[in-house]
Amino acid sequence: MEKFDIAVIGSGSAGYVAAIRAADLGKKVAIIEHREIGGTCLNRGCIPTKALLRSAEVYTLEKESETFGVKAIDISFDTDAIQKRKQAVVDRLVSGVNFLLKARKVVIKKGSGKLLDEHTIEIKNGENTERISAKDIIIATGSEPAMIPAFKIDRKNVLTSDEALNLTEFPKDILIVGAGAIGIEFGTFLSTFGTKVTIVEMMPQVVPTLKDKKLANIIERMLKKKGIDVKTGTKIENIDIKGDGKVVSTLSNGEAIQTEKVLVSIGRKLNSTGIGLEELGIKTERGRILVNEELKTNIPNIYAIGDVVGGLLLAHKAQREGIVAAEVIADKGTKMDYRVVPWAIFSSPEIASVGLTEEEAKDKGIEVVTGEFPFTANGKAIAMNEMDGEEKIVARKDTKEIIGAQIIGPEASIMIAELALALEKHLSLRDIANTIHTHPTLPEVTMEAAKDGLGEVIHIVRR
Repeated sequence: MEKFDIAVIGSGSAGYVAAIRAADLGKKVAIIEHREIGGTCLNRGCIPTKALLRSAEVYTLEKESETFGVKAIDISFDTDAIQKRKQAVVDRLVSGVNFLLKARKVVIKKGSGKLLDEHTIEIKNGENTERISAKDIIIATGSEPAMIPAFKIDRKNVLTSDEALNLTEFPKDILIVGAGAIGIEFGTFLSTFGTKVTIVEMMPQVVPTLKDKKLANIIERMLKKKGIDVKTGTKIENIDIKGDGKVVSTLSNGEAIQTEKVLVSIGRKLNSTGIGLEELGIKTERGRILVNEELKTNIPNIYAIGDVVGGLLLAHKAQREGIVAAEVIADKGTKMDYRVVPWAIFSSPEIASVGLTEEEAKDKGIEVVTGEFPFTANGKAIAMNEMDGEEKIVARKDTKEIIGAQIIGPEASIMIAELALALEKHLSLRDIANTIHTHPTLPEVTMEAAKDGLGEVIHIVRR
């Protein structure tokens, strides 16, 4: 039986990063994967969706080119070419991860891994079975779209995000269930290429994870401005696939909407079954593996990271967990800090958040002061003709320490990094306000929002 210091089950964002970091720390590592190296993010999530959205951005720029004094004639798009480029991006990055693993001498085992005991993993690949042993084991089995029976997902007419990524013909119309990241990103992409999009969200606002009603209302207005029909506080009562392939969705408000396709963009199933957890007595709760701040399960030498431990199902959170687990095994004393995990939705404009919203802070009994600044007053945003949105910073009223920030606007996913650093290092509004920001740039919005929280904003008239 082949022996390793560390065996990682799963090669997604959490798994491959854990393997690389562990190898760099001098460990002999094996990684087990039954699908493609890179997992969901690289193959069926973050990367392919961003490649598609980039095509939508370029197409939008061409259509709006006369605004910039440029005339584009006979603008069109090719769905096959869009898909081909998306796949080329994915293939390049998957190849890159394979290279990084092999360069670190990480042994890649193809197949499905199952724990037999605290140190032994059985790997099945078709008819072939082998066993390996490891001093420490890291579970990074990820998640997949939940197959919710009520939605009658057939992967042809009623789709998950996996199928939506590979559409070679964009439907005339589509109903999207869920106004979270997946729903809004696919809604933005498809509406750009002429699909009539209806988004149905059972919660009272879009982006339910964003606990700020004012900002959620701004996002909903922007979606509607793009021609997307948004129905919040509305449930799907029934989905009926007709003989001609059309789908009729009956809503809780009594409406019946017929579309070519339905995309179910809610719910993910954590991949914690069938991997030997029950047999070993590893504790779980509603599918998620329970871990401590060192990512250890109740069995000290078995760790779990990424989507399978629940929380925010984000690649960058998973990658950090992978690093922490590897460093804990190497006795580096690292611990996971979930206080600062930014997130973003790559719509147009983008949406990003980190830390607490104003409403969440007040619910925790924290007295706050907020600073806000609109992109309409930012020189770079005006030059880019991307003026929709605003930034809001939340800080403690007494010390002015920044405890949260939300951005709706161009390149919000990039701008949120400065605010994440501010939270990580316990910076104050004064620290940001007194930092000279390059002009003209979008991050000046962050500086001005901090100044607004101090009552010193320059480029708007403060009410």
